[in-house]
Amino acid sequence: MTPHQLLAAGQAITDRLQPFALLALRLPIAWVFWASARTKVEGWNIFAPSPSAFFLFEHEYGLPFPVLSAHLATLAEHILPVLLVLGLATRLGALGLLTMTMVIQLFVYPDAWVSHHMFWATILFAVLALGPGRFSLDHLILRRLQG
Repeated sequence: MTPHQLLAAGQAITDRLQPFALLALRLPIAWVFWASARTKVEGWNIFAPSPSAFFLFEHEYGLPFPVLSAHLATLAEHILPVLLVLGLATRLGALGLLTMTMVIQLFVYPDAWVSHHMFWATILFAVLALGPGRFSLDHLILRRLQG
């Protein structure tokens, strides 16, 4: 094979696998935050964090404005993962979860960088930089807009 053929073969593999790889990045990180969100409510009212969520934000996490923080985190952890799964406003969802990851790292669990947050941040940064890929509502909407 010539170098040109090798490059073309590599590009063909990339073109075929990239949509699957980008979906594979979005789904697990969405699950991490969704699972966390579900611990913060009783039932499906995402606007009403549970008493245990308020306790965590006030006593364990030590964030300022614990009531507001509990509400905002509960909403974000429910909404942003859904955006990632659907591939809708994907970069916005990834940016929101990346911001949450950094807040958690800096102010809540500063010793968890190597065990958790480094991986979350890397995945979310990749989604932010590369976008959602072909298997997303963003892609479908963009195709429609382009005609």
